[in-house]
Amino acid sequence: MTYSAKKAVRSVTPGAIQAKWQRGEKITMLTAYDYPTARLVDSAGVDIVLVGDSLGMEELGYSTTLPVSMQEMLHHVKAVRRGTLRALLAADMPFLSYQINEDEAVRNAGRLIQEGEANAVKIEGGTAVAPLVRRLVTIGIPVIGHIGLTPQSVNVMGWRVQGRTEEDADRLKADAEALQEAGAFAIVIELMPKMLAGELTNALSVPTIGIGSGPLCSGQVLVTSDLIGLRQGDGGGGYRHVKKYVDVSAVISDALAEFRREVEGGLFPGDEQSFD
Repeated sequence: MTYSAKKAVRSVTPGAIQAKWQRGEKITMLTAYDYPTARLVDSAGVDIVLVGDSLGMEELGYSTTLPVSMQEMLHHVKAVRRGTLRALLAADMPFLSYQINEDEAVRNAGRLIQEGEANAVKIEGGTAVAPLVRRLVTIGIPVIGHIGLTPQSVNVMGWRVQGRTEEDADRLKADAEALQEAGAFAIVIELMPKMLAGELTNALSVPTIGIGSGPLCSGQVLVTSDLIGLRQGDGGGGYRHVKKYVDVSAVISDALAEFRREVEGGLFPGDEQSFD
């Protein structure tokens, strides 16, 4: 089913997300970093469009999310806003935009809301960032938490499943509870054992959105370019937790090669693409 954006302008709010969860319905989230992708994701009826700092790896060619700046985030959030009419638009706070001090973090979150016109921000971390989450919520900035594998901490934790030991599982439970108490309206839980993810989901009074954390979460998020096979050529999209629904990389490559062949062979442009 394709949703008409004009008939349902910006209908998804944090309250609508929580209401959907309370009805026992699954929440959907996908990334977008540009206007055309945002249009497609939004028209598909996805609940949350996320401008993740994963844009560093997916769009800008960085090896991690760490180099992404506030200016780069704002540039992409503005583009995605123009293509997102009905879904809730969430924006990641990039590395060092909120870790230096709380006042600077509030200013940066405010810029994503005020200049980028995002509806919410997403922040990585648990108990350490809970005071900031509380302050942002108090001044009217909705927050999505993010625990488990947090890519901004890749130099500390690496790219591995989190929560396999009892100590790590207890830490993640404490992180989730701290974010909930601070006022986060949803929590992304990334790359953790499915039973732990289910335990967290059942214990919390806010929805969880899983990525690489099994089917027991309140909803699911994927990076759209992984879902559509866009990064196949550079090794992207080969993660165990990703399901590739279509391979657009092959389709695009074939079309580009056909264009080259037709131009070189004098077949394009033809009469249909020419004017008298």
